[in-house]
Amino acid sequence: MYGAQHLHEFGGLPAVDFQHTTDEGPRPAADAVAWRVSVDPYDDDLSWEEEFARFLDEVDPTGVRALIIGQWGEAYEEKSSVPINLVIAAADRLTSLEAVFVGDLEAEQAEITWIEQSDVTALLAAFPALTELGVRGGSDLVFPPAKHEGLRSLTIQAGGLPVEVVRGVLDSELPALERLDLWLGVSAYEGNTNVADLAPLLAGTRFPRLNHLGLRNSEIQNEIAAAIASAPVVARLRVLDLSNGTLGDEGAAALLEGQPLTHLEVLDLHHHFLSEAMAERVRSALEPHGVRVDLSEKCEPWGDRGAEGRYTAVSE
Repeated sequence: MYGAQHLHEFGGLPAVDFQHTTDEGPRPAADAVAWRVSVDPYDDDLSWEEEFARFLDEVDPTGVRALIIGQWGEAYEEKSSVPINLVIAAADRLTSLEAVFVGDLEAEQAEITWIEQSDVTALLAAFPALTELGVRGGSDLVFPPAKHEGLRSLTIQAGGLPVEVVRGVLDSELPALERLDLWLGVSAYEGNTNVADLAPLLAGTRFPRLNHLGLRNSEIQNEIAAAIASAPVVARLRVLDLSNGTLGDEGAAALLEGQPLTHLEVLDLHHHFLSEAMAERVRSALEPHGVRVDLSEKCEPWGDRGAEGRYTAVSE
């Protein structure tokens, strides 16, 4: 299975490592990039608190639009509340902050299931102008129902996303939310959300501006596809993303036999287990209507286990 990789862009801006920005040429303008602040956990001489303080001193914090919290120590020992609280304490200096991502660690730094998260909604309370929030890692992640008037994009990447987190998201008041991307993961790593838990979302009664929905990286991708086939929310989507999971012919057939999908701009099914014949059926049904269908990364089940040998793209 693939591991998570560093963000290349965030908040509509290219991502750069703060500690590397003076290696070659002048440092970018504060508002020109998404700043990744991280430390080497094996460097006892530099804590994330010290690196973040240096960042605030050397980059004009009033111009920073996007901040990426990278490795803050041993991610399986220290919770994300450590860097989150430091960012919140600097809220009066980070006056232009619009986007925050918590936990941008590659698999070589920590498996996604090892990343110790915390209550990330504290960032929503501290930054009323925030439009985008991203999180990687589901271990100890807390997301109680929150209210935020301006958040337009919410992404939670996990090898296993606890149902309590999903329920907290769906019970939140986020009237401006346009994009929701949830990596549901596998049951072996606390991914215990089922289709019934997604009912308020699929019914279209939550998030009136939602037009981009990702329910991804799931071992129940076929069941999700079958539910999507008749879900009222689909009628107002531009992008439907069911990628990175265990989708097979049965799920794809349910999509084709359900409500029309020809209004979509994008149907993303990459990392899938579809037969060539079914993949061609999907393309033939949608691409003539202008839908961009992503069926890249065709996968094969492990061994001779058939459907039981299917796997998600990102886990441990």
